[in-house]
Amino acid sequence: MTTIERNTKETRIRATLEVYGTGKNAISTQIGFFDHMLEALSKHGLLDLELECKGDIHIDFHHSVEDTGIVIGQALKKEIFPIANVERYGEATVVMDEAAVNTALDLSNRPFVYFELPVTDKIGDFDAELVEEFFRALCFNAGITAHIVCLRGKNRHHIVEAAFKSFAVALRRAVAKNERIGVPSTKGVL
Repeated sequence: MTTIERNTKETRIRATLEVYGTGKNAISTQIGFFDHMLEALSKHGLLDLELECKGDIHIDFHHSVEDTGIVIGQALKKEIFPIANVERYGEATVVMDEAAVNTALDLSNRPFVYFELPVTDKIGDFDAELVEEFFRALCFNAGITAHIVCLRGKNRHHIVEAAFKSFAVALRRAVAKNERIGVPSTKGVL
């Protein structure tokens, strides 16, 4: 279990994360849709996550969403690395009605994000473009390479929720224990 705090002029965030949890969570970012997505991430990734974010949402949601990604990414990095005895790679396609989103990831300690979701408008009062900001911040701080691609879909809510759920399932699969692997790299270290 790892606890990370981040305090800036724009946000105050405290998160406690357990990678090998049961999916229980207590999340409050003051952004309803984002809380819903983080709850899905926790539930489907079997991540125990307590997170509180107080941010400058009177300006917009950008700082809160990006900084939450930073904090969750930092917690994941502490939980995962040094990497050993896990699958390392994970992939999942999640469907929600007409939408299907695929996430493939590598716990490589070489951060990279390929993001292809056709969502730029608002979902309620949430700027959908912030989804990419969240995943980029999370992956770059966790040392994860992730490809998040919408295969099909029209409903923005369904597409974004499928992205969070597919990332969660892919991560759950990547951190699955496998004692036979040792360090999952021909280099001997990641």
